Amino acid sequence: MITDEKIQFVAEKAQAIRESIIEMLIAAGSGHTAGPLGMADIFSLLYFHTLKHDPKNPAWAERDRLVLSNGHICPVQYATMAHAGYFPVEELKTLRKFGSKLQGHPHREYLDSVEVSSGPLGSGLGQAVGMAIAERMDNGVTSPKFFYALLSDGEHDCGVMWEAAMLAGKQHLHNLIAIVDRNNIQIDGITEDIMPLEPLRAKWEAFNWHVQEVDGHNLRALDTAIGEAKSVNAKPSVIIAHTVPGKGIPEIERDYRWHGDPPGKGPTDKIPADKQGEVFLHELRTLRGKIVGEHE
Repeated sequence: MITDEKIQFVAEKAQAIRESIIEMLIAAGSGHTAGPLGMADIFSLLYFHTLKHDPKNPAWAERDRLVLSNGHICPVQYATMAHAGYFPVEELKTLRKFGSKLQGHPHREYLDSVEVSSGPLGSGLGQAVGMAIAERMDNGVTSPKFFYALLSDGEHDCGVMWEAAMLAGKQHLHNLIAIVDRNNIQIDGITEDIMPLEPLRAKWEAFNWHVQEVDGHNLRALDTAIGEAKSVNAKPSVIIAHTVPGKGIPEIERDYRWHGDPPGKGPTDKIPADKQGEVFLHELRTLRGKIVGEHE
């Protein structure tokens, strides 16, 4: 069970990660804003509390595996990995630059400490399912490794995701944990307008998954849900995490228009383009030290 002190630590890391996300997007002049900000708490909990991993030895054979399916939110993964010690934080400002390790989607040929290259939406769950099956073939059902697949809600529109979900349910992959970023937006609008997903929980249950729903910003609830998922022996688990896209910046929270725009190139009805980066960083820094209570 996560301690109060660890919640404080993880929450502070999440806030630092949000600030880094904005700084790197400003430097890049392109990239996604809303999703990365919304997933900072989950990534912080995973890298600073949940995962078995070693930043000094990324290829450690006994590590857990994390597969990011919706690769366009990679700024949050890069920022988290940098703060965890995989590479210098200063390198984050090379995002999307020619020759950088930090491509617009994670790419193992550039950054070999990510588990997979990602791009085509819907593919990550199948990659994680394949890894979990291979682990079972190599080391049996008692392997201590866990495989985490981080998914967006919008990519549930892809049929290949449901094929992977069906296979995982059939194979009873108890060491597979999917986390769905249920932020209700995609690039063209609200998910329920573009392609309704509800009843999402019932759909996953129909594919023989253990399903939980949590507040994706409540670190204690997230930790409890992951603990429960690890204890399920007969089937894979999915945690539907309800998150706020653009978390931490009130002017853009829940606004689908910020799905794919960086500061300086987003909607200008609330903040002028030339002020967006400055305002975003000011608001995030003002929140530092004041946001821990909501993680309880």
